[in-house]
Amino acid sequence: MDVSKILVELKDERRQIEEAILSLERLARGRGRRRGRPPAWLAEAVAPKRRGRPPGSKNKASASPSVPKNTATA
Repeated sequence: MDVSKILVELKDERRQIEEAILSLERLARGRGRRRGRPPAWLAEAVAPKRRGRPPGSKNKASASPSVPKNTATA
């Protein structure tokens, strides 16, 4: 192999690695609370929040509805 060709390839790889490092550093610096709607790719990655009453909350249906409360017995 040609040494000059190897050097060109290694320098190109080094440039790509430095760009990746800079991008990651920018991401790490800007990690604060952001306002507004998250981007679509982030919304897909995060599980959607569940709406409604959580399991085990009050106002459950009673387990013994055999005799209605407002009925008269003779």
